Amino acid sequence: MADMGAFREAVTGWAAGGSGGSGESARELAARLPVRAVVLLEGPSDAAAVDALAERRGRDLEGEGVCVLPMGGAMSVGRFARLLGPPPGLGLRLTGLCDVRERDFYARALEEVTAGAAQAQEQAPEQAPGQVQRFFVCAADLEDELIRALGVARVEELVRAEGDLRALQTFLRQPAQQGRTAQQQLRRFLGTKKGRKIRYGRVLVEALEPDRVPAPLDGLLTSL
Repeated sequence: MADMGAFREAVTGWAAGGSGGSGESARELAARLPVRAVVLLEGPSDAAAVDALAERRGRDLEGEGVCVLPMGGAMSVGRFARLLGPPPGLGLRLTGLCDVRERDFYARALEEVTAGAAQAQEQAPEQAPGQVQRFFVCAADLEDELIRALGVARVEELVRAEGDLRALQTFLRQPAQQGRTAQQQLRRFLGTKKGRKIRYGRVLVEALEPDRVPAPLDGLLTSL
């Protein structure tokens, strides 16, 4: 039975320059599931946070036809947007999160797919263009937004509860961490071990008070 994971895999292979079969498979799965929107994210830690917030709010994104798709890097956004967005792409609605330093990559991607859609519609007026939603921008990155929303003390409590207190204390003794703020240190700590950012993407979101969800993350989910 086809599922959203199969669609993500097909799209990722297609974007990586896979065989034409990847594109055909993605197109077929998009219609069969069906998929109506794609959330383009830099990596799996962002996806973990989006999924966690959706679950907290009783949303079944896959059931709603929404694909949460980590791209493996912000610089890939143009390629994914061309494949998934307005014709000649799959015509799916696009949105996502980006870090402020990568905002230009996303802006260029939106400009390109919008121009491509306009040209395609001139050539085939009967073909309805896909929708491109705006991307929601984090001040530094999503981890920074979550740490600020929770506060340093609460994040440290969560690190202790997750069994990572000793690792954090060792990390804080490193010379490179001296002179950084506690928030900067925690943000850096989350990225020091493979898989840690992904795990804490969910942990931090699950610990948020309902009225403390960072604006970019809240805006993204509300827009879907």
